[in-house]
Amino acid sequence: MAESSEPKIVVSKDGPYVVTGNVPLSVQTIVPDPQGMSWDWAQGRAFETNGSYKLCRCGQSKNKPFCDGSHAKVGFDGRETASRQPFIRQAETFEGPTRTLLDAEDLCAFARFCDPGGKIWSLIERTDDPDARKLTEREGEHCPSGRLVVLDKLTGKAFEPSLPPSIGIVEDPALKCSGPLWVRGGIRIESADGKPYEIRNRVTLCRCGASNNKPFCNGSHASIRFQDGIK
Repeated sequence: MAESSEPKIVVSKDGPYVVTGNVPLSVQTIVPDPQGMSWDWAQGRAFETNGSYKLCRCGQSKNKPFCDGSHAKVGFDGRETASRQPFIRQAETFEGPTRTLLDAEDLCAFARFCDPGGKIWSLIERTDDPDARKLTEREGEHCPSGRLVVLDKLTGKAFEPSLPPSIGIVEDPALKCSGPLWVRGGIRIESADGKPYEIRNRVTLCRCGASNNKPFCNGSHASIRFQDGIK
């Protein structure tokens, strides 16, 4: 049977992420502002892939970002513990004058785009001011994990960046560590039990092996100072 052309990521049991459907893979680096706060993304090295590939999720591969079988040698426990509920049911709601913020804290990848110019939870309260409103939308859209989603209160429409189906290998020079896999553009993610997670425009998957919200990132790479050695 021919391999499906649909972009898809399968979380294998205690093993790697199996990516099919010709999904582009590249380094995505967090660029800080003059104050050292996360401000933008810069694309780096693009990896050559051949339609399908396997990405390390135990953090131990010597061939990162690709799997080299180390998960079996180290006895990696990759049990999936993340909620299967849709984002809207996981998120807490913060109301502002013209914008609403949805926040699913368990999905936080600690990218810190929610900090510049005032934390987004404070900014949402001032969205009757055009500058605060614009910054609120920007901070929400730059959140790689999709933890934060900003809505227009009048239309209910979410402010979402236009992201092609692709995977970014996050690097965080400000913290001197390597981050998660940034899955973009509505790629289907399928559990080891065959059930799909909610399809979203942006999510982050753990690749250091330490998250307690697998397969999603919970920021553990920052606490363990994960280094992938990718140049």
